[in-house]
Amino acid sequence: MELSLSRLNRLANGSLGAIPAVGAVAYAVQASDDLPRFAACLALIGSAVISVRGYRLGVTCQHTTMVIRGYLRTRVIAREHVTQITSFPAVRWTTRKGRTRWTPIMALVMTARESPATRLQKDHATRKLRRWAAQ
Repeated sequence: MELSLSRLNRLANGSLGAIPAVGAVAYAVQASDDLPRFAACLALIGSAVISVRGYRLGVTCQHTTMVIRGYLRTRVIAREHVTQITSFPAVRWTTRKGRTRWTPIMALVMTARESPATRLQKDHATRKLRRWAAQ
C-alpha cells in the first residue's frame, strides 16, 4: 500500500528545496571568488536533495515492513515493532533491543493553511496506516 499525496501537494513539498536552489544559482553567478561559488554549489546540491526528497515524501506499507520517506532519511520499520500511530502523525515503535523510538511522517502532517481536500486526504491516509498497523 502506497500512501502519498496528490501531485500538486508533492510539488509544494519539493519546492522547499527548489526555492533555495534558485537563490544558490543566482548567488553563484554573481560571486567573484572561488570559495563563495563553491559554497553556493554545496547549497545547490543540498537544495536539490531536499527538493527531490520532498517530492517523494510518503509511506509504503508492505506485508511485514513500513518504509517512511522523509526529507532527510528513509526509515524501514518492521510491522511487529510498531506500537502506535500518533495524531501528529508519527510512528511509535521499539527496536530489537527494546528501546522506544518515534519517527514522524512528514508527508501526512497537517497545517492550518491546507485546503480541506488535502486535509481530508491526509486524514484518510493516516486512518489507513492505523488499520495496517493494527493487523
